[in-house]
Amino acid sequence: MRRRASLVLLAFAVFFAVLAPLLRWYAFPRLAKVPADRYQTVVLEAKDATLIDYSTLEPRKVSRITMVETLRGNTERAREVRDETGRDVVVWDTLTFVAGPDGAMVSKIPERYVFDAHSQQPVHEGGEHVDGAPVRRDGIEFKWPFLVRKRDYQYFDMQTRTSAPIHYRGTRRFHGLDVYYFEQTVPWTRVPVPQALPLGLTPEAIRQLGLERWYTTKRMFWVDPTTGAPVNGEEIHQEEMRWTGHPEKKPITAFAGHVKMRPDYVDSTVALVTSQRRLVLLLTSWLPWGFLGLGGGLLALSLVLEARSRRARAQTADVSHDGGKNRTATPGGGWPLRGDPP
Repeated sequence: MRRRASLVLLAFAVFFAVLAPLLRWYAFPRLAKVPADRYQTVVLEAKDATLIDYSTLEPRKVSRITMVETLRGNTERAREVRDETGRDVVVWDTLTFVAGPDGAMVSKIPERYVFDAHSQQPVHEGGEHVDGAPVRRDGIEFKWPFLVRKRDYQYFDMQTRTSAPIHYRGTRRFHGLDVYYFEQTVPWTRVPVPQALPLGLTPEAIRQLGLERWYTTKRMFWVDPTTGAPVNGEEIHQEEMRWTGHPEKKPITAFAGHVKMRPDYVDSTVALVTSQRRLVLLLTSWLPWGFLGLGGGLLALSLVLEARSRRARAQTADVSHDGGKNRTATPGGGWPLRGDPP
């Protein structure tokens, strides 16, 4: 029985030892994916900011500028791209809506971002664009890959429509989570004028006024290293309208402020990421290491039972070999009786 039990334990030990790396290196890349139907809204604010008044072309101080970023998973288009490329992709249609203190629109910029559901690398299909203009992204946007590494990443900037490194600046503690902090500074760059502007203005009208739009920002992200999801984001954002061909003329500040996620959206994002990171840890750490430890324990128990089984068989063989010669006899040649003879 001991030998049979040791063989069963050995089989389970091998099973769990093989299952551990399979979970990490085979199941994880196929199960950990960004949902294709995700919908999310994040609200950011810049308090005591500067904003252009397009009716006078003069900057003015305002109490608050609100930026609403809406993200919607386009499942139909994702299915079409998957059929075309054979890759499991996600298509995000996003809208960045900037509003002044009265809630009136300052600008709105739509985007389409197509990327691999697991690696988050861009997929150049499905009509990726920024504000209606086709783009070809290099690097990440919105989200880092699962299991973020302590290194720089290429990050796509929708204003310049180019990619540049976003730098890892260390590990920090944020709302109870250990997160990676990243920074990117975009130098002053001439950028396109948004298609949607107040007062019915168009990019062509801005060009006819002899103005062009310039932009710089310092971008900061606090990223959960397990899921790759940012739990907080900020920008020190500046925009200017400059006079085309007249560098001596004073630029008009179009937007200047420190943009931060609204506290209630920070709390909800942290709660969402905390729940998601448990699922990733289950596939990458908890179950693989647990199964590996369980397999090692079962192997040790199997070896103990096998050793005991061999000792028992050896003792039985010794008794059979001496034919009972080592038994202790009593006088008279019989087995001892209860009590003494009379």
